[in-house]
Amino acid sequence: MIPNLNIVPFVSVDHMMKLVLKIGVERFLVELAGYIEDDFRRWDLFDKTPRVASHSAEGVIELMPTSDGEVYGFKYVNGHPKNMREGRQTVTAFGMLADVHNGYPVLLSEMTILTALRTAAMSALAAKHLAPAGSRSMALIGNGAQAEFQALAFKALLGIDTLRLYDIDRSATEKCIRNLAGLGFDMTACTTAQEAVEGADIITTVTADKQYATILTDNMVGSGVHINAVGGDCPGKTELHRDILLRSDIFVEYPPQTRIEGEIQQLAPDHEVTELWQVISGAVKGRRDTGQITLFDSVGFAIEDFSALRYVRDQLKSTGLYQELDMLADPDEPRDLFGMLLRAARQD
Repeated sequence: MIPNLNIVPFVSVDHMMKLVLKIGVERFLVELAGYIEDDFRRWDLFDKTPRVASHSAEGVIELMPTSDGEVYGFKYVNGHPKNMREGRQTVTAFGMLADVHNGYPVLLSEMTILTALRTAAMSALAAKHLAPAGSRSMALIGNGAQAEFQALAFKALLGIDTLRLYDIDRSATEKCIRNLAGLGFDMTACTTAQEAVEGADIITTVTADKQYATILTDNMVGSGVHINAVGGDCPGKTELHRDILLRSDIFVEYPPQTRIEGEIQQLAPDHEVTELWQVISGAVKGRRDTGQITLFDSVGFAIEDFSALRYVRDQLKSTGLYQELDMLADPDEPRDLFGMLLRAARQD
């Protein structure tokens, strides 16, 4: 796409927003979920490792790498819940793809918006394989930055059209209702999490506080529901009471990471879980009966970010929504890097 060796395509926040709007949010989510599903079907090809995390009292900074043997990708992402009080995002991110055969980057992209889309697409993809057939209603507990993306992904992939919303901050719920108005939802603002889950086929928890929490208690979860637990995503941070886990069939992305970061950090290290790629590939059945409680213990995994970056890269040629970033040194003779500096000095 770009012949100059020094140039790397860069997708800025502005270009990412234009790309999402040009494609359409729901279509973007559906197509992104398709890329993730395709990559989960070739799970064995990927390098896999838990993300590399640097924790502090205020939050976490993480690197999430993977490769399919042809392309290498990584994401830089932070999680700082206190940021909101300072007018900052709780989560920010950027990512890169590179050619394994020469090591040259082929894409640099913002991933704050893209991670929100990827997380929602992954949630809905898991639910497509695990939720009760004909699900139409979802409780959405935690109405912050991720909430609208989750709602639209579940609408686009599963046909969810009824939302029961709850957040400890009523203004977050009001924001969510404003943003989703006119997009095909019947929405109810609830005063408690208990009220929100009543009658819901799917329960999504997506809260931000970096601590052990009990957003759902055991008595709130009836038989047959699907739980999409998104907010617990680092050591010491959970949303569900342990007894819910003991009643559920638990599905995870990558067990070595989820056992450290997910809801299952509350359980024994050998507690039985099912890897979601096995369900997507057809090797293992997901939902077996109407009374089964299925739980997707979502923490986010590098292959999903790889899929998202791969999807974005595939859109660049047809949309032109990127900048040419002069990122790589390209001397006239590969061994003469210092000579490149001397020539630059003469030009000045």
